[in-house]
Amino acid sequence: MREDLMIPKAFFVTGGKAIEKVSSLNAFDLALKNAGIANCNLVSVSSIIPPNCKEVSPREISIGSITYAVIAKAEGRRGIISAGIAWGIADEGFGVVAEAYGSMDEKTLKDVLKKRILEMANIREINLRKIKYRIESLDVPEDNYGCVVAALVYLF
Repeated sequence: MREDLMIPKAFFVTGGKAIEKVSSLNAFDLALKNAGIANCNLVSVSSIIPPNCKEVSPREISIGSITYAVIAKAEGRRGIISAGIAWGIADEGFGVVAEAYGSMDEKTLKDVLKKRILEMANIREINLRKIKYRIESLDVPEDNYGCVVAALVYLF
């Protein structure tokens, strides 16, 4: 028996970055604020975009909302950090999302994301129509905390 519990109707993609002196938690909080998703309760989910789930422009989310998202986050004390997601919809009508993060530049991160999402499609034996990317990078100055966040946020 098939049971459909909660299926998102739409999604948007956002990202943010921040440098803070106080702590990595404060840098993460500010990066979420800069991404427009700081005032919701984020629940991390995995990587499937359901059929008929439409991409929309970023929306304001009500304060305190339980919000499901695929999230990539990188933190660092100095040097370049990057976080990103790749997403694509298959000919079969549903999509996949890949995330990656770490101490690497945007080009390297995009290469990692491309390999991951293509492998996800290969495993599912699907053909992605177009792959899109959202990458946030930051060069964190010494004696600071940095954080970058990329997220695909589901709407119900």
